[in-house]
Amino acid sequence: MTQTADQTLAIIVPAYNEEDAIPVFLRVMTPVFDDIRASGLTPRLVFVNDGSRDATVQAIAAADWPVDVQLLCLSRNFGKEAALTAGLAHVDDDAVVVMDADLQDPPELIAQMIAHWRKGAKVVLGRRTDRSEDGPLKRKSAQWFYRLHNQISSIEIPYNVGDFRLMDRRVVEAVNQLPENRRFMKGIFAWVGFEPVFIDY
Repeated sequence: MTQTADQTLAIIVPAYNEEDAIPVFLRVMTPVFDDIRASGLTPRLVFVNDGSRDATVQAIAAADWPVDVQLLCLSRNFGKEAALTAGLAHVDDDAVVVMDADLQDPPELIAQMIAHWRKGAKVVLGRRTDRSEDGPLKRKSAQWFYRLHNQISSIEIPYNVGDFRLMDRRVVEAVNQLPENRRFMKGIFAWVGFEPVFIDY
């Protein structure tokens, strides 16, 4: 990816009842924004409030963000898939990162994702290599899910890969062209193709 002036990176963050997580998110992300700027991209945040019943919106509005922030509010709780869809349809940036407000994935990896994107990768995926912090039931159910899906589907979903990823503008446009209204985003992300690069953590 050739660097040009005024390239931007949108970070899409679905949010449902994340009032308590927002101050922590701001504190952790502030140095990450600096890393993104150092890579030659201007970062911005796009929160998608998925019908929160707490003070998530107020917490986002009250925070002293060091980047441009946009807030999309869904009319009710439609679920994370709908929130991601709304966020992706809204942005027009050169690259897009999808991540959760609760920081279950390490945002420090975004700089590495950008480095791979600069080298030509269209999709960069965060892949968990250690699920020891998950309970036994969650670990087993995740294993069953990936195994069952990949046995019955011609399009494989990478094991231990969630929504945390960087996508090039071309990938976002391909996702936005799909007409499904009941979306399984991990499947859609895989279906549009584009050879991924993995960052293990």
